[in-house]
Amino acid sequence: MNARRNNAPRRMPLADGLKLDVGAASSLGRIRVNNEDAFLVAAPLFIVADGMGGHEAGEVASRLAIEQMRAAAAKLDGPQDLRKAICRANLEIFQAPFKGIGRPGMGTTMTAALIEDGRLLIAQVGDSRAYLLHNGTLQRLTRDHSLVEEMISNGTISEEEAREHPRRGVITRVLGNDAEVDPDLYELAIEPGDQLLLCSDGLHGMITDTEIEELLAASLSNSSSQESVDALIDMANEAGGFDNVTVILVGIKELPKPVSAAPKRRGFLTAIVVFISCFLLIVGGTVGGFWLYAHNSAYLVAENGHVVLYRGLADDVLGFKLQWLQSDTNIPVDKLPAPLPERLQQGVQLGSLQEAEDIVAQYRQQTGSG
Repeated sequence: MNARRNNAPRRMPLADGLKLDVGAASSLGRIRVNNEDAFLVAAPLFIVADGMGGHEAGEVASRLAIEQMRAAAAKLDGPQDLRKAICRANLEIFQAPFKGIGRPGMGTTMTAALIEDGRLLIAQVGDSRAYLLHNGTLQRLTRDHSLVEEMISNGTISEEEAREHPRRGVITRVLGNDAEVDPDLYELAIEPGDQLLLCSDGLHGMITDTEIEELLAASLSNSSSQESVDALIDMANEAGGFDNVTVILVGIKELPKPVSAAPKRRGFLTAIVVFISCFLLIVGGTVGGFWLYAHNSAYLVAENGHVVLYRGLADDVLGFKLQWLQSDTNIPVDKLPAPLPERLQQGVQLGSLQEAEDIVAQYRQQTGSG
């Protein structure tokens, strides 16, 4: 019951001086009959997703998330690109049941890592985790979106108590639960010799961070990343294997060398001319950019008990209102499931008019409004 998939060792030479040793595997565990986990190794992008919702749901949600991120991988450049890609994946999962794919209520966690030059970008939704082994010490990089994590933060329970708490499986933020999602973003510097670990809760829920640290530190000099991944999964299964277990381990072998630019001197007059020209361009570009961005955006808001669609931005920009009424949908706000009515009172900003119209269509289905 603990068969693994996709665990061929990967020692990956990459462009621009980045060299990685990557291991990855997913195990069914010893209890589950379906593997709802999924993962992506598309260096320099790495992702673990843990689906939820049962058969024909959890595995669908995690697969959709990975497919969306795989399609976006080559275009990612910086934390905001990573965030936008995750938001698009979230919307794809949210809309899937209306297209006959999966089931209502399905969702998935996502922990994504993007290596850029000498920095590591992490995006997090749910309770899958990212760790970094640095100088033999394991550092947890992410914070779980879970009920027990909130209880630990407010001092209600200890971390030891959380491991046995009856509600430890309650996740407070996932992809697919709502039309919008807000991933946590982290950025930190990395060095050659560091090891990046991504895992589902099937690993960190079965073995402690100390046990993970000891295994990785002991195998750092004499084992490949794939061997360490296999050993971690074995430990989780030997501890009970109560859940699917997915692990990605990325050994940082080499990083691109920083490019030092020789200092350039400009005359005083040239500097003033350049400054004034740039200032005028920035002012003109900012005004035009705000208008263009607003014209291509849309938001939904509750007005007079109905869902109303506007083109533009819900909030004022520099004291100006950039919003134009598109339509009163006549959808009763009070017929929508919680927490939508409360959120619509504040206004729900969306990326495009098409995205807003798609969500309006879903609201019509939910409320039976023609």
